[in-house]
Amino acid sequence: MSTSEESKDKSKKAAPKKAASKKGPSKEAKELASIKESLELEKDKYLRLFAEFENFKKRTSKERIELFKTAGQDVIVDLLPVLDDFERALKEVEKSENPTEFDGFKLISNKFRETLKSKGLDFVVVESGDAFDSEIHEAITQIPAGDDQKGNVIDVIEKGYMLGDKILRYPKVVVGQ
Repeated sequence: MSTSEESKDKSKKAAPKKAASKKGPSKEAKELASIKESLELEKDKYLRLFAEFENFKKRTSKERIELFKTAGQDVIVDLLPVLDDFERALKEVEKSENPTEFDGFKLISNKFRETLKSKGLDFVVVESGDAFDSEIHEAITQIPAGDDQKGNVIDVIEKGYMLGDKILRYPKVVVGQ
């Protein structure tokens, strides 16, 4: 053998053989895969928590705006019977012989009504002859009526009020049958 052949044999023997591992991935590779999986789970948890927090902020902001719109709702609902009494009294004042004696009473009534209006209270507009809508009206009775009045409002017994877009008290109406 020549020296070149000897060096080839030596290089073949000197090169370490790669051991074919039949056991699967090494311990380090398993640990790395486990850490990556754990990291992905933590990222997923973080993203879900962040999205949940953003939804919470939006929801509370919306609730806060709604609360400001209807902050005095309970007080206004309690004052509606007083407003009804004022309206009944004003009708009686107009029947009296000397309505000018009640000018102070009229001023107080107007101021009370305007104050409630400035807080967002408004009438639910209903007139005789309007079509009955169960979403807006409360039917307290039905009376026989002609074909042209069937299913329509015949009379308004009690006014309805709304605060913003929310109906506080439905108008009580008589419906034609």
